[in-house]
Amino acid sequence: MTTQIYRVTGMTCGGCVRHVDKAIRATPGVSEVSVDLAQGTARVTGTATFEALSARVSEAGYQLMEQA
Repeated sequence: MTTQIYRVTGMTCGGCVRHVDKAIRATPGVSEVSVDLAQGTARVTGTATFEALSARVSEAGYQLMEQA
């Protein structure tokens, strides 16, 4: 298992954080997630691919980006 930190765009409130958290948790292979509104990031632990995570977050109305 690995832990990755991704940028999340489009979050403006606590409700957004909950939507992103729920979308990421619903992705197969995710064992732990922490979404930070102030930093605009999501820390994800597990085996899920970026593509799978990005698709779920996109479906929720937000954008997930790999850190530079």
